[in-house]
Amino acid sequence: MNAPDTLAQEFVQFSVEAGVLRFGEFRTKAGRLSPYFFNAGLFNDGARLGRLASFYARRLLASGLEFDMLFGPAYKGITLAAAISIELAREGRNLPFAYNRKEAKDHGEGGTLVGAPVAGRVLIVDDVISAGTSVRESIAMIRAAGATPCGVAIALDRQEKATEADGRDAELSAVQAVRSQLGLEVVAIATLADLLAYLRSGADPALEQHTPAVQAYRDRYGV
Repeated sequence: MNAPDTLAQEFVQFSVEAGVLRFGEFRTKAGRLSPYFFNAGLFNDGARLGRLASFYARRLLASGLEFDMLFGPAYKGITLAAAISIELAREGRNLPFAYNRKEAKDHGEGGTLVGAPVAGRVLIVDDVISAGTSVRESIAMIRAAGATPCGVAIALDRQEKATEADGRDAELSAVQAVRSQLGLEVVAIATLADLLAYLRSGADPALEQHTPAVQAYRDRYGV
């Protein structure tokens, strides 16, 4: 049995303490009844956002993935790209970042892209990958700018099979689809397997009761 991923375990604990990761019964967009819910929008103050960015930066630096800049798809990706770039600079890697507007601006600098010129190897940053729509849209914008999308960084990999409505192989997760169909590497701070390892670790005895439900969900929908 592999040793627990220390960074992932720290991140799960942080997410629980921040109220971002919750347990109970939640209806997903796909209509599934999930025993957990991860809402990255609740990393909503300076301390939480700064620590979240630190987790992204540490995971990215350890991954060995080569990239020249960050791209944050609107809307959650905008804050993430800015925060992660600050943290990477603190770690000695000062990289540019850019993001997109939902609607093109017809005055000032115009266009849909804001920030540094999109060039070189571009890393897309987001909270999770659900249907992969945001990633596909980002790839199109990056390529249209003459740059090369090289990967995606996310906070949590749900490791969950697609639904038929997603229009892709139902045996693949969203992350697997990005890797196999779009040819991009995906770097996640933590996965559903890491979440389960945390529940089983006894680090938070109050949460151990949720382990059977989360395991059952993974057995039914996991990849």
